[in-house]
Amino acid sequence: MPADLTKPLADRMRPTSLADFVGQQHILKTGKPLYEAVASGRLHSMIFWGPPGTGKTTLARLIAQHSDAVFMPISAVLSGVKEIRAAVSDAKQIQQEQHRRTILFVDEVHRFNKSQQDAFLPHVEDGTVYFVGATTENPSFALNNALLSRARVYVLNSLTTEDLRVVLDKALTDQIRGLGRLAIEMADAIKQQFAEAADGDARRLLNLLEIAVELAAAKDSRVINESCAREVLSGGVRRFDNQGEEFYNQISALHKSVRGSSPDASLYWLCRMMDAGCDLSYLARRIVRIASEDIGNADPRALQIAINAWEAQERLGSPEGELALAQAIVYLACAPKSNAVYMAYNAAMRDAKQSGSLGVPVHLRNAPTQLMKSLNYGKEYRYAHNEPEAYAAGENYFPEQLMGTCYYQPVERGLEIKIKEKLRHLQELDKNS
Repeated sequence: MPADLTKPLADRMRPTSLADFVGQQHILKTGKPLYEAVASGRLHSMIFWGPPGTGKTTLARLIAQHSDAVFMPISAVLSGVKEIRAAVSDAKQIQQEQHRRTILFVDEVHRFNKSQQDAFLPHVEDGTVYFVGATTENPSFALNNALLSRARVYVLNSLTTEDLRVVLDKALTDQIRGLGRLAIEMADAIKQQFAEAADGDARRLLNLLEIAVELAAAKDSRVINESCAREVLSGGVRRFDNQGEEFYNQISALHKSVRGSSPDASLYWLCRMMDAGCDLSYLARRIVRIASEDIGNADPRALQIAINAWEAQERLGSPEGELALAQAIVYLACAPKSNAVYMAYNAAMRDAKQSGSLGVPVHLRNAPTQLMKSLNYGKEYRYAHNEPEAYAAGENYFPEQLMGTCYYQPVERGLEIKIKEKLRHLQELDKNS
């Protein structure tokens, strides 16, 4: 059957067999559970989790084809409980009349709320449908536990540049569904540019290729040259789902690279997020947080440098202000590390929340009125500046119930070495008081 050439190239080039499927060998090679299940026709409910253009929908279609099951797609963007019920009703009729199984494929399943997701459960349980969901969001957060417990999650990875080169060559040489009949010419270097610009997304790659072919044809040419590639690829942006899974993965990688004292990896992740269009103010706030959480008093200059970088970024804007953030991130990565203040803060906050409204010791209370003085407010307070070394040895500043509590434990790095020595000396004075 001839291909419908009015359809987009990405749709025409969908693989028609597992052998034709590119990538995802970690789940689709011989011996892997999914491959064996599909090859033997043993269906089970599943969830495909991965970035766009990795073959989630295509794989679901191929599973239905290999299993001689009816493929019934719905989109969570456009559907609700009404559409779910209609699909289930059709699946029951198919089961009764044709004695065939139904794969109910739900694209963007994370868009369904809890009650909509729950609507699938009884029909998955009784075998009316095999549920296959596709999502770009982490199923742990996007899907409810009841649905997750009834389906196996398969992670699909971004396609490698090599994978994308295979997809590109297939599209250029396929005489029926692809562009083979047009005899399009592309140098290897240009192919590589397209594969890199697609950023792991096969659909995006084929869309870019189709635009390039149309642009070349408008100039009566069959050659996609450097000029054509530059025009098509200049507007490309990296995959970066703001506030989504990949967003938090990358900010986590940035934070942990700084904590791990790797200036090179820290710069890489900072630039990845900048290149993808991340809000620079958000990055600046996170950099300030890192300065306090992971460096703290080991190098108090880190916090000031982070704040200065934030201010420079706000004053200069992009791209000039980005260099200030890069300077700060490199300094933080190279600085001595201490989470002593962070740990002390968390411990003190736990006590503050759990110990209730403990009263302020009488000797620490101010006495601005005669009544307060008559109640001995501040009576036995020792003014530290009048004591040797400006330290009131043995004095207690806690509520009685928390007396002797120690939160802050300086580390043996950076300025905290000196701080630790001073606190140890003051503790000796307390013991001898």
